[in-house]
Amino acid sequence: MNSPSTVAPDAGLFKPGCKLKHVKSSGLYKVLMLANIEATLEPAYVYQSLQTQDYWIRPKAEMEDGRFECIAE
Repeated sequence: MNSPSTVAPDAGLFKPGCKLKHVKSSGLYKVLMLANIEATLEPAYVYQSLQTQDYWIRPKAEMEDGRFECIAE
């Protein structure tokens, strides 16, 4: 069970498994989960590049501000 200060892994706009397109670069990504940044407990997405297989972490607010669009789940 999550404490009030942490976020559930699927509580964001983009659910785990959702494929995303970066609006500006057209890069393709897959959402792995929603997590918390340790120092601030800010919610952040963990996602993977479908081109390079690199892993990335971005604050939830940035991911959900229109930079990315879900293209498939």
